[in-house]
Amino acid sequence: MIQSMTGFGKHVVQLPSKKITIELKSLNSKNLDINARLPQFYREKELELRKIIASALDRGKVDFNLYVEITGEETTAEVNKGVVKNYMEQLADIVQGEDVKLLEMALRMPDTLKTDKDDIDEEEYTAITEALDKALSKIVEFRNEEGKMLEQDFAMRVKSLNDLLEAVKAMDPERLATVRERLEKAVADLKVDLDANRFEQELIYYLEKYDITEEKVRLANHLQYFETTMNSKDSNGKKLGFISQEIGREINTIGSKANYAPMQQLVVQMKDELEKIKEQMLNVL
Repeated sequence: MIQSMTGFGKHVVQLPSKKITIELKSLNSKNLDINARLPQFYREKELELRKIIASALDRGKVDFNLYVEITGEETTAEVNKGVVKNYMEQLADIVQGEDVKLLEMALRMPDTLKTDKDDIDEEEYTAITEALDKALSKIVEFRNEEGKMLEQDFAMRVKSLNDLLEAVKAMDPERLATVRERLEKAVADLKVDLDANRFEQELIYYLEKYDITEEKVRLANHLQYFETTMNSKDSNGKKLGFISQEIGREINTIGSKANYAPMQQLVVQMKDELEKIKEQMLNVL
């Protein structure tokens, strides 16, 4: 099962006096990189919220946003006028809009409210963690759906590589015969007397350098291993990346040994398919 690192999840929870919105966006990254953006009042819980996210999302560049909108009486909270005004001025430099619209946008930014409360209400924090869990479920579902599309693309590319490998196998006897004929002609053009047995030994030795039997076997094994890993229970993006590198090595070696234009054309097609796999591999968890 393949899971993408690209995803989006959102959940809104309505409390008696405020609406809390949690958004999660993720892109590909070698490790887990969480960029948290939440009001100052909730900063004390940031580490705990990060741990919850880390337990659900193994890798990826994750943007975590927590927005708070006051919808009722909140006697302990006041608008931080200086911060709001500064936000409105910055927004006015970016977009044209009425003051009311700019105010609505500014109030969604961090630290626009100041409160006299020392601690986050326990019920409120429980609602936040439940909302975060639901947003995480949505982003994981999104990643799984993206992963299915990647898996279909990989399966198509691997099939194409296997078809090209079969074409290489079918062409190999013709290639060796052509190379042998070319060498024999080159020697004949020299118009010198040669020992037939010695010439045959040297010719066999020379042709062995062009033998790609091992490369064909290893490439077939790597392609099979790629499919097996792709269909395993867990998403193994790094492992698939390593297998792709091994596939590339065998293709390159076949190309360097081919010495036959029709086979080298097949190798170019194989490299093109592999490159498309590698591009998509960056998004795999």
